Amino acid sequence: MTPRQTQVYRTLSNHIQVHQETLKEIVADLHQLLPGRFLGKIFQLSAFSLALDFRLKSEGYLFISIEPNAPRLYLIKRTVRELEKSSIPLSSFAQAMRTSLGGGNLVSLTKDEDERIVRLSFSVTDDLGNSRNRVLVAQVTGRSANLLLLDSDDIVLHAWRPPRGEGQNVGDRYLPPRLQAQTAQPVAEPSRLTRGDFPTISEAADQHYRQLEVEHKFESLAGGLIAKLRKEISKRKRLQVNLKKDLVAHGNPEEHKRLGDLLLANISSARRDGNKVSLTDYYADETPTVEVEVDENTSLQEAASESFSRYTKAKRAIEEIGVRLVQIEQELKQLAEKYLRLEQAIAARDASALAEFEEQKRPAAVGKKQKASPGLPGMRRYRSSDGYEVLVGRTARDNDQLTFRVARPNDLWLHAGDYPGSHVIVRNSSRAEIPQRTIIEAAQLAAKFSQASKDAKVAIHYSLRKFLSKPKGAAPGLVRMSSFKTITVEPGENIERVI
Repeated sequence: MTPRQTQVYRTLSNHIQVHQETLKEIVADLHQLLPGRFLGKIFQLSAFSLALDFRLKSEGYLFISIEPNAPRLYLIKRTVRELEKSSIPLSSFAQAMRTSLGGGNLVSLTKDEDERIVRLSFSVTDDLGNSRNRVLVAQVTGRSANLLLLDSDDIVLHAWRPPRGEGQNVGDRYLPPRLQAQTAQPVAEPSRLTRGDFPTISEAADQHYRQLEVEHKFESLAGGLIAKLRKEISKRKRLQVNLKKDLVAHGNPEEHKRLGDLLLANISSARRDGNKVSLTDYYADETPTVEVEVDENTSLQEAASESFSRYTKAKRAIEEIGVRLVQIEQELKQLAEKYLRLEQAIAARDASALAEFEEQKRPAAVGKKQKASPGLPGMRRYRSSDGYEVLVGRTARDNDQLTFRVARPNDLWLHAGDYPGSHVIVRNSSRAEIPQRTIIEAAQLAAKFSQASKDAKVAIHYSLRKFLSKPKGAAPGLVRMSSFKTITVEPGENIERVI
């Protein structure tokens, strides 16, 4: 991380924690809106953030994040479509919330004094008409940030993140997290957010954290691009050094040729003493005697032949390595210019220029979009982000048709591991390497259209079609794989459907 990036990170760190007074103001606003409302749908937006629908309509949704680096709570204004597009499958904790609190009436919403802890108390009526009380505790407290579900006696029923300390574990009577021990360099007190020109403090907070997210993404992308470019430069410099070493190891070709000629010229007059051979140098002034080493089990003719062989190899190496060194020098110059442009883009905070660098490093899928296949009954068709056509079978017989009749040898085949499901084919007429992004998107479809579609993560096997075969007499949809890899993904239908 560069000094500038470190400074930006420290600046962000001072703002990601919610100020006590800011949280108090947010809770005061929420207290005017939420009590008496019933909890509807739960959207999970990331590994540790939720949006809760209290049917506020224009007021939006209650957003809660327990990400340790930025725990927070406020209202956000999003459309249902935006939330659905951003959603991931509900975690086990979110599912427990839906089961325990779904349809429940929010009785009260309070903040603990001098603690970044918000308690949402619900009254829930079961199918038999019995009422029970549940409390959702949002700890927006940095490293100990968590979301916990309590019963009416404050006993912890569920915790989202692994609990830390006494009173945080399932089965414990709830206790707020203890204050973390102060470090040698304590984190500065976060700045207090003000409403400013925004109608509500929630809108101010939402805008603030959205901007921080933009900054974080910019820094993350910039750091990744810088690291990748440095790696490319370092790789070529190492290759340059190794090629120069190889060039030295091959020696001077003219010296190899001269030795071979001398050995042949001295075959009848050379004097040998073990590995030492005395030769008359006919190519030097005054024809001095020179001494060279030749294995005592090797004849002078064989030694001369070896010298001429080294001459040929050294001469070829000078030509080939020389060309490669010129090429590497040009590549290093281009990379240095690119590095300078990247540094300038980062210094100027030019997100569009950074996005162009990101596009440049992605492998091209195909020169143009692949020509779509004609209508294929019994199959769903999609287009990946990289322009690849993706086909998904519907039934077992459709799977057979897709894999063994439609797919070509170099097409990519995917299927959920250990679960029945659709065969998925990524068409690859160019035979180029399929980008990882397309593989992930196709794997998400294979997970989505399998019996494991409700799981948070699904293992997907994938292989080239040419490594598949149909066992004799096997039921429709069954295949044998001679070679495959496995990737784990979240089920999803995240690419364009072609109708």
